[in-house]
Amino acid sequence: MPLREALILFGCLVVAIILHELCHGLAAAYFGDDTARRAGRLTLNPIPHIDPFGSIVLPAMGALAGLPIVGYAKPVPINPARLRHPRRDMLFVSLAGPASNLVLCVIAALTSRWLLHGGSSLAGAFDVAGPNLLLQIVFDFAVVNLLLGLFNLLPIPPLDGSAIIEPFLPREWLPTWYRFRPYGLLVVFALVFMIPGLITTIVSPFYDVLYRFVTG
Repeated sequence: MPLREALILFGCLVVAIILHELCHGLAAAYFGDDTARRAGRLTLNPIPHIDPFGSIVLPAMGALAGLPIVGYAKPVPINPARLRHPRRDMLFVSLAGPASNLVLCVIAALTSRWLLHGGSSLAGAFDVAGPNLLLQIVFDFAVVNLLLGLFNLLPIPPLDGSAIIEPFLPREWLPTWYRFRPYGLLVVFALVFMIPGLITTIVSPFYDVLYRFVTG
């Protein structure tokens, strides 16, 4: 992967995961839990959100090595007991992150389409070591948010998609589910790095739709 492309993807991912976590905190605050606010996490300042390994080392390694680019920020602290309706509200809090990524993807896709078809002179004004730098940044931001939003909807803890199925699990399954949750991250890493084509297979149809929309 060219260095410029790797740096752009890395930067886009860091911004996307910070906004992802911020939206979790904002949703929790809306439903009555001010834990994230009291912890200073309801801010666009990236420093409180950055996890040194998950936000910098891991995505940088993926970008430079041509591996799947994944990353994470420090999870926003949430106390479900402070939510007005914990079981229901926690679902909305969990989905706020991937929903924000998909909304950002749509906004970036619309902007990319405009830059490509109507704003080429503006894109050219940011030409640094290659054509249409601004267009590349905005399109890559759309791609990264698409990937992050879909990836987090996988129903594997600690990914946000697990919150979709947890409320519907039979009560007798919950003890097994709670024992599995601490190991979910290992499953996620195994899927990403041991079966790298799996993520591509999942995302490719959505990427194709995004690409056709921007270039069509």
